[in-house]
Amino acid sequence: MAYDLLKGKRGIIFGALDENSIAWKTAERVHEEGGTFVLTNAPIAMRMGQIDQLAKKTGSEIIPADATSVEDLENLVAKSVEILGGKIDFVLHSIGMSINVRKGKHYTNQNYEWTQKGTDVSAMSFHKVMQTLYKADAMNEWGSIVALTYMAAQRVFPDYNDMADNKAYLESIARSFGYFFGKDKKVRVNTISQSPTPTTAGQGVKGFDGFIAYADKMSPLGNATALDCANYTITLFSDLTKRVTLQNLYNDGGFSNMGVSDQVMEAFVKE
Repeated sequence: MAYDLLKGKRGIIFGALDENSIAWKTAERVHEEGGTFVLTNAPIAMRMGQIDQLAKKTGSEIIPADATSVEDLENLVAKSVEILGGKIDFVLHSIGMSINVRKGKHYTNQNYEWTQKGTDVSAMSFHKVMQTLYKADAMNEWGSIVALTYMAAQRVFPDYNDMADNKAYLESIARSFGYFFGKDKKVRVNTISQSPTPTTAGQGVKGFDGFIAYADKMSPLGNATALDCANYTITLFSDLTKRVTLQNLYNDGGFSNMGVSDQVMEAFVKE
């Protein structure tokens, strides 16, 4: 169901890869709610994914950009404002990558060059995106910037590896930059801490299937889907959440407030 929540609003969506991506689902929902946007991803990710299909479906243009390159981001922001015909109202940062995870390096045996690359892509890129928007004065007042995160930023999930550190850094950047963006430009900045979601990126984490089943049994409402996350993001892009900023918002079926659930206990209680 559509409510025209984003009618007349313009934005940039980072990170749509394929139809499993939260960014992909968000782009579809933004389109349904009347928003227009530019799609962007790293050139290598674009070759792997099907972003062209999404652009066609939503009538959007694609601007390739490496989110770790300030030069690429400056070009992206300038072109987006030009293509969309005005300043930006919403931005989704849906980017994360760990070479240590991908290559099976244990947290206690990291390749630090890989760690640094992962931090740059997963967290520092968020600062670079916001700094570029801020310096260019490219955001409208009451605009909204959202980044996607995960609860491993607060609690230990052993196989999430250095991505946990990246997400903690990302959330801190959201608060710190969000203060200045709010005070100076009336732009709000939040992160959504999403349930484990079977995206192409998420499935790269070791033991993912077991964990997704565990989280589902722990959460009174079950795991939030990619579409649930897209819908939540829409509310944050809309004018209905004008005073919500500097928040890390859990979209996880209640998982983050659980100690243990009946369903999980059943696995340990002998009849």
